[in-house]
Amino acid sequence: MIAVILSFSDDPARLELRPAHREKAAALVADGTLAAGGPFADQSGALLLFSTDDMGAVEAALADDPYYSAPGVRVATVQPWTVVSGGVVAHSD
Repeated sequence: MIAVILSFSDDPARLELRPAHREKAAALVADGTLAAGGPFADQSGALLLFSTDDMGAVEAALADDPYYSAPGVRVATVQPWTVVSGGVVAHSD
């Protein structure tokens, strides 16, 4: 897996891109590339867990979505992550 951590500023410009971003994320989930993703409760950023060890595939997904380079969004971390225990279960309110 590869973990991506985003950091958000107070710039509201990113919100205009969010609907298209969420569609792209849903397509990545549907094709098995993205295991889970979503914002932190305090809206300071987000966590994405990619179901691949292919850094090139993750970088391509990030480059394909303008949200990741929008004002107010900073890609803070992109790094391999190893699941040692448990799993990821999506929950939506």
